[in-house]
Amino acid sequence: MSLNKVSVTAITSEKASTLYTIPVNSTVEAAVSEMNRQRIGSVVVKDEQRCVGIFTERDVLTRVVAGGRDPKTTPVNEVMTRDFQFISTETSVEDAMQIMTDKRVRHLPILEDGRLVGMISIGDVTRWLLKVNELEAENLRRYVFSEYPG
Repeated sequence: MSLNKVSVTAITSEKASTLYTIPVNSTVEAAVSEMNRQRIGSVVVKDEQRCVGIFTERDVLTRVVAGGRDPKTTPVNEVMTRDFQFISTETSVEDAMQIMTDKRVRHLPILEDGRLVGMISIGDVTRWLLKVNELEAENLRRYVFSEYPG
């Protein structure tokens, strides 16, 4: 399967559709609490309707802990990543993987017309690739042993 022809919607269609966001005026403590509760590594930060940043585990380590900031009083908008990487529903799996590798990010929000419509992580991509590879191997086994339906 050519990954440059497969849209990231192939990945998002197979995962839960819940998107986790936090208001721009939240504290780091509230954001980390939500991330822990949901067992996720990032949340998108929003003002009224717009995505204004992403807050990740890396932000906690590099901007909060290393900066000696108090999570209870530090607003997430002071330590979030403002210039974040994002993709669209038309982005190929191959391009998403390239962005994750080149930009060293593990989470990519999917935006359409500035609206958050999805999120993929490196774990989502890995699980999807494993499933695709297993399916291809099974089809090859069936073909070799004459059980292939085609």
